[in-house]
Amino acid sequence: MRQMFTVALLELRLGIRSRWVLLSTLTLLFFAVLLVFLGASPTTGLDADPITLLVASLATLSVYLLPLIALLLSFDSIAGEVDRGTLQLLLATPIRRSELLLGKFLGHVSVLAIAVVIGYGLAGGLALAQAEGSVTATSITGLLRLIGSSVLMGAAFVALGLLLSALARQTATAAAMAILTWLLCVVLYDLALLGGLVLAPDGFFAQTLMPYFLLINPADAFRVFNMALLDLGAASTGLVGTEDVLPFPAAAALASPVLATLLVLALCIVRFKRIQP
Repeated sequence: MRQMFTVALLELRLGIRSRWVLLSTLTLLFFAVLLVFLGASPTTGLDADPITLLVASLATLSVYLLPLIALLLSFDSIAGEVDRGTLQLLLATPIRRSELLLGKFLGHVSVLAIAVVIGYGLAGGLALAQAEGSVTATSITGLLRLIGSSVLMGAAFVALGLLLSALARQTATAAAMAILTWLLCVVLYDLALLGGLVLAPDGFFAQTLMPYFLLINPADAFRVFNMALLDLGAASTGLVGTEDVLPFPAAAALASPVLATLLVLALCIVRFKRIQP
């Protein structure tokens, strides 16, 4: 266990030294602050406080940004070690492969969590300063819920990046697989669901299966979880309006990235044990 946390701390230090923490934080902060000013515009037409508008906007934007950042953080975790010839040295130390893999996972998730907490937290503080007393406890809870669920969704894609890295064993191949995975999960999957809705807007798929297909993808489940608990969910996303229209509790959507993380990590450990450096 101690070796696992040592690897995690090393990965976190590498993330700071390579400016991954700084770059990720500035990226999230830039878009979050931009959304704060856009949400404060009188042309938005939504009667909600700035923090609620920020949470609604970030719940959609995060689906695109966080999976990409997570995959870029982790795609060379194993393939890079193989390319540099350092994997054999790591495996020669008294550490189990599962501990090494989980340590890398925790380190990358820590980098992502720091970026999310600082980026979204500062943007939330700016929105709070602009609110002029109109902020409620519900909107603050929504922001905290967004930050926590963002880390969980990012963890699912960090684990996916590790699995791709173990499967590819070459950095260039792992990078190509990471980009393709991002396109499939974030863009093409939603397009396929949208196509099903267009073809049969009142059919069995749209009325019954659609919410459950959203749960399969951790990114969509993240958006459903956050938007279902906001009063302006339907106006902001066009997907799921409020919690009472879902055929399951909103908390069930939060279980999707958790289960996906555990499943992908288990597959990654199995694959990693078969790698011969």
